[in-house]
Amino acid sequence: MSNRIEKVNSLLEKEISKIIFRDFAYSPDVLVTLTYVDTTANLIEAKVFISVFPDDKADEMIKMLDKNIFDIQQKVNKTMRMRPVPRIKFVKDKVLSRAGKIEELLYKAKNENKD
Repeated sequence: MSNRIEKVNSLLEKEISKIIFRDFAYSPDVLVTLTYVDTTANLIEAKVFISVFPDDKADEMIKMLDKNIFDIQQKVNKTMRMRPVPRIKFVKDKVLSRAGKIEELLYKAKNENKD
């Protein structure tokens, strides 16, 4: 990955996370985390990976973000000092959800062994 793409990913991650956490209200029992950004080499699209805990709320949160994608994109376009600004696409981060399931299984196994 080129140094420029890494910088763009870092800037996008910083700006999008500010927008998401400043402008959106979540229920107190849901934790939404922007895990990383993956921008294409031609700077056309940026996949923004989102992790949600509990995992069963992830699809709901992604839908809410997709519904507001135009506003988020507009704010990013205004703050970024580059052209073109990659088009944002929200994606569920499956790596962390799998890790969460493994943790849950380990926890259950550990507690079953105590009985």
